Amino acid sequence: MQKLSRWPASLLTRLSLSLLLTALTVTLGHAAETFTNPIASSGYDPWMIRHGDDYFLVQSRHAREVCVGRAANPVDIGKNPWVTVWTPPPGKPYSKEVWAPELHYLQNKWYIYVAADDGDNDHHRIYVLEGSSQNPQDPFIFRGELKLPDDRWAIDGSVFTLSNRLYFIWSGWAGTSNVDQRIYIAELADPLTAKGGRTCLSVPEYDWEKRDGPPWINEGPEALAHDGHRFIIYSASGSWADNYCLGQLTFTGGDPLRAESWIKQPAPVFSRTQDVFGPGHCCFVKSPDGTEDWIIYHAAKSSGAGWNRNLRAQKFTWRADGLPDFGTPVLTGVPLLRPAANPNKRP
Repeated sequence: MQKLSRWPASLLTRLSLSLLLTALTVTLGHAAETFTNPIASSGYDPWMIRHGDDYFLVQSRHAREVCVGRAANPVDIGKNPWVTVWTPPPGKPYSKEVWAPELHYLQNKWYIYVAADDGDNDHHRIYVLEGSSQNPQDPFIFRGELKLPDDRWAIDGSVFTLSNRLYFIWSGWAGTSNVDQRIYIAELADPLTAKGGRTCLSVPEYDWEKRDGPPWINEGPEALAHDGHRFIIYSASGSWADNYCLGQLTFTGGDPLRAESWIKQPAPVFSRTQDVFGPGHCCFVKSPDGTEDWIIYHAAKSSGAGWNRNLRAQKFTWRADGLPDFGTPVLTGVPLLRPAANPNKRP
């Protein structure tokens, strides 16, 4: 074998540069195809929606401002500036503890549903904001309280459509005191108006739903649909503790306003590991090319961190029986393949 020292210096220089460029190309190409969690260094109660070619994530900042972020790929959402779309005026029943906003495009308009109170948690109710344009990063207009049946404590509101009818799901109290939080459903006559009564779909009953209490917690209900199947994925156990996790209700058909139309999984479907704590309050989006399903969720930054959380994303799949398989939450810093992008669209 010929020794490198006998090669011309100019050839060695060119060879070294070539090897360096090859290594950089491989490294950068690999980096461009992967990401690591968290996708936002701080945040909680994520709600993300895709509209056109963009993803929009709405967040409550400082428990007061409602902000919307925008990105072409869901895992890039934390890289771009946030835009404040609504700040409540002082001295109102909805001026404080602004929690878990959700952004929905209904009947050709943008709406945000958000829980708020006057500084007393017992007074939490759901309020509705209406977009002022087709751009969800433009200011929103306050439209008032969503008057839910029985006028009880309510947070974590979300909307889904089934058979051309609008339904609202939320976490609420059965009475006027904080014994436990339950998942409720009611029909909407339109995005601003509830009609009929409310139905309780889930009460904390299993051990994994009743850790770290009282109060016992079911909250953060989110609708998920796939291949003719319907689900509500909700958060259970104390959001302030490591055992926060996700449970699942499966729609069996019939009237979604009847509790008998939903079956609860007896075990959590997404829960803590030895290294990931308190994964919960999620939402779901498709990859940019539409071929993959992704769960966006928050988790505690460390064991015992409580409400000091960040936002994370990972792909999930489907079982042969049609149920979602979320797997286990992946440790921060582990490279994951980015959501598959449409090569014909901008990055």
